[in-house]
Amino acid sequence: MKLHTLLEKLHPLVPFSGGNPEITSLENDHRKVQEGSLFVCIKGYTVDGHTLAFDAVEKGAVAVLAETHLDLSVPVIIVRSTKRALAILADAFYGQPSHKMHLIGITGTNGKTTTSHLIDKVLMDAGQQTGLIGTMYTKIGAKINETKNTTPESLTLQKTLKEMVEAGVNSVTMEVSSHALDEGRVHGVDYNVAVFTNLTQDHLDYHKTMEEYRRAKGLLFAQLGNVYQHNHPKFAVLNMDDPASEEYVRSTSAHIITYGIDHDADLTAKNIEINSKGTVFELHSPFGIHKISMQLLGKFSVYNVLASIGAGLASGIPIQSIISSIESIEGVSGRFELVNAGQNFTVIVDYSHTPDSLENALKTIKEFSKKRVFVVVGCGGDRDKTKRPLMAKIACKYSTNAIFTSDNPRSEDPKQILLDMTEGVKGEKYEVIVDRKEAIFHAIQEAEEKDIILIAGKGHETYQQIGKEFHDFDDRLVAREAIEER
Repeated sequence: MKLHTLLEKLHPLVPFSGGNPEITSLENDHRKVQEGSLFVCIKGYTVDGHTLAFDAVEKGAVAVLAETHLDLSVPVIIVRSTKRALAILADAFYGQPSHKMHLIGITGTNGKTTTSHLIDKVLMDAGQQTGLIGTMYTKIGAKINETKNTTPESLTLQKTLKEMVEAGVNSVTMEVSSHALDEGRVHGVDYNVAVFTNLTQDHLDYHKTMEEYRRAKGLLFAQLGNVYQHNHPKFAVLNMDDPASEEYVRSTSAHIITYGIDHDADLTAKNIEINSKGTVFELHSPFGIHKISMQLLGKFSVYNVLASIGAGLASGIPIQSIISSIESIEGVSGRFELVNAGQNFTVIVDYSHTPDSLENALKTIKEFSKKRVFVVVGCGGDRDKTKRPLMAKIACKYSTNAIFTSDNPRSEDPKQILLDMTEGVKGEKYEVIVDRKEAIFHAIQEAEEKDIILIAGKGHETYQQIGKEFHDFDDRLVAREAIEER
């Protein structure tokens, strides 16, 4: 694509002149620049791309997009925000791939990953060729790629969507984080369905207040569009048991499908029964009453399923087909995942890393526990510190044996993180074991028949970040090793 043709996608008050080279790629990482690239200068948290523009030109960049004047030998296009401009240019350069697929975006504090996998299964069973973008990986058909962020930045996202189109994908489900919404990473993405799971405390290190956090999540619904196209309808699927949904109802002009357990909604779950094998409930909807018997555990799983049913209906899939898919799902990696190596007690690994998700997990366990409940839990470094004492309080309140340990300490001293946690449980009974492997081994050595151990916080993660280094660490493998050693 010629530079001038690409730049026509920006608004008319962005002047440009000079040459009109062929643009062969867009890059915001100078290390990936090749002959014919348009290099986009992004001011990051640690590096300012403007300082690398000369290096990018040396490597073959034929034009540079910047926020300030740069004295270079190639055309320099100056815009107010390179991040915002990059989203527009990436959408154009890759041929607006999101317009060529059915796209479902999911936002919320907890449940995004599980809900995205449930929806993906519903879509696949309905005969769709699917793609998935989220915390655990990116899936293009049957191909799995690792991901760095829950929601990629705009350039990577548009490139990925283009790859999906080329691979024949026609339906995509993706997690949409509050960071991505606030930073404009999903600008230009044409969602058909937007799903809200819940809003509880998290990421206040970034958003500072719950009001700002709620506002950022709401952008997904406000950006669904303001035009009714009967051949291209938009839907918002909202959890009416969460007060934030009232704001999102006002934020969107899209069709609304509601779900809930405690409040009236289009889709409600009644007569919920939870046991160690799964969950049974009645789905009440405009299509009647359907009994659902699923292998997923807990009230929080019911919410995820209701959200998935709403997204499936918004995607034109019959209710009975959706239910059949839900009932066939065994689980999602690292989400309330059982570790079974022949022991006579239960070990569960879960990604519960917020106060709300930890409370949900432990409350679910209390539903079917016969004896003691152990919880091994920590808090990540360089993240919201205010949730640390809350996590500790919940661990002590809903377990009989709370063990506090390291999560991903990052640049912080893990002992200080644990001190922050235990400030919330003075006078309570708990143990502190800094080394996470030692803590898991200790819980498994102490467990007796019919006890339950919840290893919380890391779920599917296969690493532990200490300082800037990533060390191999998988709670599931460590737990299995401890059981076999015992």
